[in-house]
Amino acid sequence: MMDWTDRNCRAFHRHLTRHALLYTEMVTADAILHGDRDRLLGYDQMEHPVALQLGGSEPEKLAHAARISAEYGYREINLNVGCPSERVQSGAFGACLMREPDLVADCLSAMREAVKLPVTVKHRLGVDDDDPRDRLFSFVETQAKAGTTTFIVHARKAWLKGLSPKENREIPPLDYEVVAELKRAYPQLEIILNGGIAELDMAARELERVDGVMLGRAAYHEPALLLQVDSRIFGDTAPAKSADQAARDFRPWIIRRLEQGANLHAITRHMLGLFAGRPGARMWRRVLSEKAPGARGVGAIAAYDEALLRIVHSEPASAGA
Repeated sequence: MMDWTDRNCRAFHRHLTRHALLYTEMVTADAILHGDRDRLLGYDQMEHPVALQLGGSEPEKLAHAARISAEYGYREINLNVGCPSERVQSGAFGACLMREPDLVADCLSAMREAVKLPVTVKHRLGVDDDDPRDRLFSFVETQAKAGTTTFIVHARKAWLKGLSPKENREIPPLDYEVVAELKRAYPQLEIILNGGIAELDMAARELERVDGVMLGRAAYHEPALLLQVDSRIFGDTAPAKSADQAARDFRPWIIRRLEQGANLHAITRHMLGLFAGRPGARMWRRVLSEKAPGARGVGAIAAYDEALLRIVHSEPASAGA
């Protein structure tokens, strides 16, 4: 998710789940070829397993970007064919590429030839006035014939004109049934469901019909749900952390990032929802929102510690979320 799942967010989420595959923000092939690669592609090894998401529509450039990215040690490289923003459309990639399945197949094939990593694709059911079933099945069929085996399906259409990116995540109706039908039609393919999955009970139900689920905004806005992922989804028998413990365990990583020059707000903005619904959650958000942006040096970690204390010393009767 652009501007959300940066390295600070991923490091925080890795403190909540050991097993879930984390994804980067979408990075364009052009940015990798011409920009600051360490800033765009660098990450901490503790984030693993982590996948890189690329954006682009030119096979040669995507292949070159994939080769460069593979050297950084990612687990997977994913091509985004689902983002509906005008900024992405102006670069002729994202969801508009669903109308050019042969070009997408060429892009994915070039990337697979360039790297030994798994190359996957994330996409919508269709765009604008498409019949979701017709566009989805023909798109997947084209990619499968060219060698792609893993599809992450955002179970909504994208409207390229008339809806904002936020509206495109909410207004087009979800259709999990057509994604389940896709899996039944192509049992040999790995089909991963994305879109609107708000809690782990829902994820567990859908995993009876598809091979995987991707959590996006639910995991971001209420990250504590990730604390149960390892046991509920992956069968890990190790005791799950509490949100309090995860916040304390994350403190040394914050200190290290501050010493590297990171801004506290750049880290803690991803943590505001950690205690959602808990006593003290409002003060946790307030302290971090008000003090983290201007905090420097020892004052930065002091602001974080103050926010933690608001949770530790909150009484059930105090103002909650």
